[in-house]
Amino acid sequence: MLGGFGHISKNDIKGSENFLQMEGGPGRGRALDCGCGIGRISKNLLVRYFDKVDLVDQCRQFIDKAADYVSSNRVGELYCCGLQEFKPVLRYDVIWCQWVLGHLTDDHFIQFMNNCKEGLKENGVIVVKENIASGDGFDKDDTDSSVTRPLPMLEALFAKSNLSTVRVVDQSRFPKGLYPVKMIALRPT
Repeated sequence: MLGGFGHISKNDIKGSENFLQMEGGPGRGRALDCGCGIGRISKNLLVRYFDKVDLVDQCRQFIDKAADYVSSNRVGELYCCGLQEFKPVLRYDVIWCQWVLGHLTDDHFIQFMNNCKEGLKENGVIVVKENIASGDGFDKDDTDSSVTRPLPMLEALFAKSNLSTVRVVDQSRFPKGLYPVKMIALRPT
């Protein structure tokens, strides 16, 4: 699921681990892995920190493989649904969105973030981990029809979703030549 960059997984997970240990951070009851694919983030990170981890992805094949791949009694609900249509039924300490929001239009992005806000527990956070484009405009990937947004564009979408940034950290120890990656914790304003 890393598009030929599987060798960065260890550093990716380590950076996310450090980010999760933020001061005044969320509880450890339940997390949601958005755009989970086969569950790499759930398996290597979220099930180690949360009592239950729910997964959502629009691809039935990925969801079907995820429970076996993660292989933990901490896996909770599995949802086969596009993020633009997903509305959390349960409440979460952390809603984790990694390398998936570039597949949403701006309108769907805002809609998804608004739905996520409704699914947060008190003191819960939405975590966004995304590639960041340089310059003023987004970069389009014609292969998978995704976009990589610059930080000001992401911040504008967060503001339109009535979300405030709690913490921003740069992912370190990635090879040169890749997009910079930011980890952003958000709470409702």
